[in-house]
Amino acid sequence: MRMGAVHLTVADLDRSLAYYRDAIGLRVHDRVDGTARLGAGGEDLLVLTEQPGALPADGYSGLFHFALLVPAREHLARWLAHAASDRVPLSGLSDHFVSEAIYLRDPDHHGIEIYADRPRELWEGRVERMTTLPLDTDDLLRGVEPAPFGGLPEGTTMGHVHLSVADVAASVAFYRSLGFDLMATYGDQAAFLATDGYHHHLGLNTWQSLGAPYAPDDRARLTRVTVLGAPEERDVRDPSGIPLELAAAA
Repeated sequence: MRMGAVHLTVADLDRSLAYYRDAIGLRVHDRVDGTARLGAGGEDLLVLTEQPGALPADGYSGLFHFALLVPAREHLARWLAHAASDRVPLSGLSDHFVSEAIYLRDPDHHGIEIYADRPRELWEGRVERMTTLPLDTDDLLRGVEPAPFGGLPEGTTMGHVHLSVADVAASVAFYRSLGFDLMATYGDQAAFLATDGYHHHLGLNTWQSLGAPYAPDDRARLTRVTVLGAPEERDVRDPSGIPLELAAAA
């Protein structure tokens, strides 16, 4: 199993589409009425639905961040060069041992990660070493030549989704029942799960939600997470009330 499209509500669809096009580098695959589907030219990665006036969903269960995985480290470097040149506001830059990551928040305060994996042979079997250290941006940008930003490359995927949940232990039990393996835990505040030995397809934490329930519908919130490659196609909700679409592989 792996992660598919993430569905979000936003307060102003035109504002969000401008941000995701110009700052993030996604393309609009389709727009019908108040809903738009975005990606990097392949499968849909993000589905945005307008809910005028919706407030950010901070402090509730729902999305912590969705994470766009670029095919290679050079793509992450080019994206960071674009962010520096175009003054795209960032919220963090981290070295996680298994990956290098850049963090942002969109106009509705939805969390975004853009990352590149380190070669799997460097972390295979050592996922518990995932950490958060400052990203060596000088090393990442070394050798990157100035060039116009052409958006995120084809082959960009939804690498993982990190959820704010009401209870980590209950959420771990639920996602394991769907077929995810527990890869690492950090006390009772965070856990990471995956299939096929990946470092994590799902992150779970209470850092933002602090045990609060799923965000109400007047918030700009996560409305669905798609899980591709599930053995049974169905719609379910996790213990925090977060909706999931279990779907066949694309």
